[in-house]
Amino acid sequence: MVLGLTYRPLGDYLAHTFTTTRDLKIERGFYRVIGVRSDASQSWPAYLRGVLAFSVVGVFLIYVLQRVQHWLPYSLGLPNVPSGLAFNTAISFVTNTNWQSYSPELTLGYTVQFAGLAVQNFVSAAVGLAVAIALVRGFALRRSGTIGNFWVDLTRAVTRVLLPIAIVASVVLIAGGVIQNVNPVETIHTIAGGVQHLPGGPTASQEAIKELGTNGGGFFNMNSAHPFENPTAWTNLFETFLMLLIPFALPRTFGRMVGDNRQGYAVLAAMGVLFAASLLIGTLFELHGGADRAIAAAGGAMEGKEQRLGIIGSLLFDTTGTSTSTGAVASMHDSMTSFGGMMMLVNMMLGEVSPGGVGTGLYGMLVMAIVAVFLAGLMIGRTPEYLGKKIGAREIKLASLYFLTTPTIVLIGLGLSFAIPPLAHDLEHTSMWNPGQHGYSEVLYAFTSAANNNGSAFAGITANTPWLNASLGAAMFLGRLLPIAFVLALAGSLAAQDKIPATTATLPTHRAQFVGLLVGTVLLVSALTYFPVLALGPIAEGLH
Repeated sequence: MVLGLTYRPLGDYLAHTFTTTRDLKIERGFYRVIGVRSDASQSWPAYLRGVLAFSVVGVFLIYVLQRVQHWLPYSLGLPNVPSGLAFNTAISFVTNTNWQSYSPELTLGYTVQFAGLAVQNFVSAAVGLAVAIALVRGFALRRSGTIGNFWVDLTRAVTRVLLPIAIVASVVLIAGGVIQNVNPVETIHTIAGGVQHLPGGPTASQEAIKELGTNGGGFFNMNSAHPFENPTAWTNLFETFLMLLIPFALPRTFGRMVGDNRQGYAVLAAMGVLFAASLLIGTLFELHGGADRAIAAAGGAMEGKEQRLGIIGSLLFDTTGTSTSTGAVASMHDSMTSFGGMMMLVNMMLGEVSPGGVGTGLYGMLVMAIVAVFLAGLMIGRTPEYLGKKIGAREIKLASLYFLTTPTIVLIGLGLSFAIPPLAHDLEHTSMWNPGQHGYSEVLYAFTSAANNNGSAFAGITANTPWLNASLGAAMFLGRLLPIAFVLALAGSLAAQDKIPATTATLPTHRAQFVGLLVGTVLLVSALTYFPVLALGPIAEGLH
């Protein structure tokens, strides 16, 4: 209900943010520093060069911060991060993945957390939002050689959207019991007469943007299953709300910018159907657990779940974390039932479009809408068009490259890991905590999470090894930037076209029939691509 109340005002505000010609004073100062004219629009290659340059510089800076951590203030006495892990972590946070092959409280000091990771939580989310807006402009513009200005879109996403909401969310989380301090260790005396040493830190501020920006990296190793990050059932709901807030409001922004709010409702409906179906199915798997007598006696699959959250609260959070690109977890996916864990995989394999991450979910669903329109045109013999833009060979090639990129990265990484004897031996004896199908599922989950820029893990794999640090880092980098390149090229192609007037032969894309076609396209194109690898892992384990 709360998401419904925020849909229109936030969606309209986002549309105004990225269409107004007025700049804030702080924004004008920043533009002068970096030498950017806010009224100068860019072609799609120039926009892409901005994204690539910003990302590469970000990786370099985060890598350096980790490598010199020991000499920085508030390092907490922690050593410099090893090169392989620093490489993986830098790419992880720059690409909005937040995959963590380490225990945060034992590896990173406050300066790296503040100046490095927290900053990337804002700007990596802003990059995804900027790219989505660029694609929407592609539909809205006519005969234009430009799609906007990356530096302006990036700046406005941070200053007008992410930062204000994150500040308010941080205060709410502090009121809810999430800690916010600079105490490395708090020593307490227990009621049993013992002594405990509890880690502290600036958690609430990190938690707010972690969820709002669909980043997902936890301040503590247990992520949002840790009571210092997620103390109660209502903070669990609030953090879930933060993850869904912007992704579910963006369809409204899309409708406003293209001049037809009905189009936004259609995209929202497709996202909502996929999310609701996944939540229902995953919850049923965890509540019943098949014929397992222990699960039946416990009233559900409670292993790996927090008592304060329960199965329904845990599945709501984790379904949200994998349906968006957040990757935050409130329970251990490795402890789920075979089919329950499979649903977390499927959420990512759908392309994280239900509703997806900040920006990434919208542009992923719009690419799928283009494919759906093309398929409908083939079936009924009409020239495919979407929102007055003709869908030709160039657009379909770019859309095809977009949705083929992630499965290719996942399957190549997975195949190399098991096909090359030294790597397979290292996986079996160093990384995989479980043999057989479950161990295979752990590796499949790792590459699926990395390539989809999700960041969650099955929690049964040790990923801090030379091969996994390098291969997962490459998967995150390519899985983020290659799709962005195809989306921006698609935006440029659409913006260059004139609008075709609607006729009686035009396929209506705002009705329930199109919503069903779009949902079917997502399931057909995305989920069935992965069926063979799912059959070897969680499906085989569940049937066994």
